[in-house]
Amino acid sequence: MIKKYKILVADDDLDILEIIKFNLERNGFDVTVTNKSTETYELALKIKPDLILHDVMMPEMDGFQVCRKVKHSEVLKNIPFVFLTARNEEHSEVQGFDLGAEDYIAKPIKPAALSTRLKTIIKRYVKEEELPNLNVGIFKIDRDSYVVYKNEEPISLPKKEFELLYILAGSPGKVFSRDDVLARVWGNDVYVGERTVDVHIRKIREKIGEDFITTIKGVGYKFIA
Repeated sequence: MIKKYKILVADDDLDILEIIKFNLERNGFDVTVTNKSTETYELALKIKPDLILHDVMMPEMDGFQVCRKVKHSEVLKNIPFVFLTARNEEHSEVQGFDLGAEDYIAKPIKPAALSTRLKTIIKRYVKEEELPNLNVGIFKIDRDSYVVYKNEEPISLPKKEFELLYILAGSPGKVFSRDDVLARVWGNDVYVGERTVDVHIRKIREKIGEDFITTIKGVGYKFIA
């Protein structure tokens, strides 16, 4: 299945945490948040995030102390660490980079730019898992050739249709919301609406048959093997 990157966010401002969590999840990330810097290290050990996004100025432990602790951990040291910073703290950037931080992101946050920036950083660290071919009922979905076989008969699908079918068929019976599909297939590359998903589903049905993708009214779609 297409990988959902895990982000650990730490900020003592609950409003900022809520905004970041909402927007990152909307763009396909798996987000864990904390408003206590003393929890960051243990949470990171527990969930093994793909990136840590951490406010600089926090009570009890500041972001620099947390970054130092993370970078001295054999388990966590290769996780990219990004600071959130108020503009009047920008003089401290050198200290953060010396500790091994990957980047600084200034407040106020621009949600769309944040998602793109974090994904770009993660991809420098994380090697995408090689996704397997699928054998589901009478279908074989071959990622090597981007061809779908139905009873051994090949069906050629455009990339977005292929990825959409791959997601649904990878978890038969699971209902995927339109928002989930949009985040997984289109990500941050372009803004598209829910109608785009419906159109792609209709095109896939025309090619593989009407009986394999079920519409769950008001929710989304599921694949029937």
